[in-house]
Amino acid sequence: MSDYKRKLEELLRSGDRDVKRLYNEISALAMNEAGPRVKRGIKKTACYFSAEFLVGRMIYSNLFNLGLLEETRGVMAKAGLDPNMFEQIEDMALGNGGLGRLAACFLDSAATRGLPLDGYGIRYRYGLFKQYFDKGFQNEIPDDWTDFGDPWSVRREEERVKVDFGNCSVWAAPYDMAIIGYGGKTVNTLRLWQAEPLEGFDFALFNEQKHGEAFRARNEAEAISCVLYPNDDGEEGKRLRIKQEYFFTSASLQSIIRDFKAANGDFKKFHESYAVQLNDTHPAVAVPELIRLLTEEELSFAEAFAVARETLAYTNHTVMAEALEKWDAGLFRSVLPEVYPYVVMVQNELRQALYKKKITGAARKAYDIIDDGKIHMARMAVFGTRSVNGVAELHTEILKKDALKEWYKLYPKRFSNKTNGITQRRWLGLCNPELSGFITERIGDRWLTDLSELKRLTAYANDGGSLKRLNEIKRAKKEQLSWHVKFREYGATLDLDSVFDVQVKRLHEYKRQLLNAFSILDIYFSLKDKTLKDFTPMTCLFGAKAAPGYYRAKGIIKLINEIAKLINGDKDVNDRLNVLFVQNYNVSYAEKLIPAADISEQISTAGTEASGTGNMKLMLNGAVTLGTYDGANIEIVREAGEENNFIFGARVEDIKKAKPNYNPRKIYEKNPRIKRVLDTLTDGTFKDESGFMLKDLRSSILNGASWHDPDQYYILLDFEDYVTAKLKAVKAYQNRENWARMCLLNIAGAGFFSSDRTVGEYASEIWGI
Repeated sequence: MSDYKRKLEELLRSGDRDVKRLYNEISALAMNEAGPRVKRGIKKTACYFSAEFLVGRMIYSNLFNLGLLEETRGVMAKAGLDPNMFEQIEDMALGNGGLGRLAACFLDSAATRGLPLDGYGIRYRYGLFKQYFDKGFQNEIPDDWTDFGDPWSVRREEERVKVDFGNCSVWAAPYDMAIIGYGGKTVNTLRLWQAEPLEGFDFALFNEQKHGEAFRARNEAEAISCVLYPNDDGEEGKRLRIKQEYFFTSASLQSIIRDFKAANGDFKKFHESYAVQLNDTHPAVAVPELIRLLTEEELSFAEAFAVARETLAYTNHTVMAEALEKWDAGLFRSVLPEVYPYVVMVQNELRQALYKKKITGAARKAYDIIDDGKIHMARMAVFGTRSVNGVAELHTEILKKDALKEWYKLYPKRFSNKTNGITQRRWLGLCNPELSGFITERIGDRWLTDLSELKRLTAYANDGGSLKRLNEIKRAKKEQLSWHVKFREYGATLDLDSVFDVQVKRLHEYKRQLLNAFSILDIYFSLKDKTLKDFTPMTCLFGAKAAPGYYRAKGIIKLINEIAKLINGDKDVNDRLNVLFVQNYNVSYAEKLIPAADISEQISTAGTEASGTGNMKLMLNGAVTLGTYDGANIEIVREAGEENNFIFGARVEDIKKAKPNYNPRKIYEKNPRIKRVLDTLTDGTFKDESGFMLKDLRSSILNGASWHDPDQYYILLDFEDYVTAKLKAVKAYQNRENWARMCLLNIAGAGFFSSDRTVGEYASEIWGI
């Protein structure tokens, strides 16, 4: 009997049934089974700076990586405890989508591969938010993810640092979370910073009966690490966002420099000990801040700039201009008066570099970091780092040829592609043990650390027994999801014989949940009119959160919930078509939805999705992709075969050709199906208690708005092709053996999409670790 099992049995014999206490005590037992944390300073370390780390629920994934999950489940069951009792524990939802989930996958992969990679971010008090629906509208409440404790983290009081702003200074208190690699041999660290006041209470002000002012310093400090992505449609919101980004970036750099200094390092060689990866532009302020901190260590500006550039690397996650952060220079200077002069110095350094390349006058404008009173963070990130990478082949090509084309001409060797990946431990081993067992029975378990092994599954593509078993596993996962939906959430019943068509991702217009909604309405009308024959029953599942201030995204959620109400209540069609938008979609919900999916909806406008990682998770779990030629979809169909997926729609070059003369109103007026769907938004088919959300959706397509053209994401352009492709996919489901073959070949082709591969490329080609 292992020491862990003996101690666990002793713990459970006590008869304690309190979930919170058991969670903390079992977590502590498991943590003792992991190896020691990797010591820094012995060899070069990579540091991953990210505003998001969407880690999810830790206990099951850590037990899995330690090889203790099944043993723990067995002991708990023997003691009369439900092994799934810890599903009551909130997810560690310190992220909003692929950006944060990618960061979490990288940490898992690096620890599994024995690579020294530590994460740095913010310990948000409330994470993103909990979502619930009322009359179809999204509502938000705080997500208190630490309610059950945080046993995987340790507060390092002695390592706190001070971060200075224009109007105040705060403590940054570090909480170190253990990142346990598969096998438990390597334990890296995710350091999350919590903002705290230097003095939490002003007794003198309180005594003067100025009670609110007495707590002002505490409130201002705690606001910094209170909520991920606070609403920033006003100046105070923007001020807080700048504070958040600088807070964790400065604290992290100060921490790293202190460790380096303790080793008596020569700061001219700082880059030989540390590599810092900036995950998007949120930590791009690291460029001037690292220079500032290095000059405090008696390096000249020129020396500090050279060292900073060799230390820092930048990952771009978007090609959309509006998503490349730009801050008002006056606001930035007021928040960070000590940093702003270094931004100006970097700008001057840039101008000198451009002058040497004979780029002057108007030609210089496309490069200027400070331009028209704005600080362009992406430009600073490109100029101030040694490496710039995209996250899928198409995305990187768009960066080179369009979004950052001027910079690519200037520094072509600086650009590279690092296609995103996911960790197979969580997204297959943990969330789909039935499929994991199926794979291991056929090819062994080396796939857990080398996902390319999945290619060997192609040998079973014509094995009837394997295909039958694959269909049985998918049904079992549907049953598990159905149980969760019925008894934990809604009381709804899912049709297990229907095609599960799944779109789960952050709610944004470019991801085109609205196109999916329109297609469902079109299919509904065709079923009502009896013009659609031989239709395989379909259940359309959505999961997404809209940013609290993103009202159009909230309008899309409202529309989908109204469509669900209409269709699910119509006895003429609800035996063939159903719609469900799950509430509070998060990592743990994804672990149930993704293994149950038959069709993976990846329908972003071509050229807008950097990569996507949900598409990889769904592929790995045996879903076929219904998608555009966008992001990593291109690589997915290359690896699994386009014949095993359903690709539709305009490609990047098609959209470029269509854009100058694109007129969605003409399409609307000439196409009765499109007109019928769009008119439901304003003809009383649906209730809209807001009085404007559904009208705005229709107007955004036909009229545009002050900030965008009509139908800016080409929904009407792709509409008919999309509906045709969807119906083709649904019909293909009728041939269950061939469908299983397509699923198997998708699984077999998923080996390329492991974050183990991706992080290995970063390590060898960018970080030098």
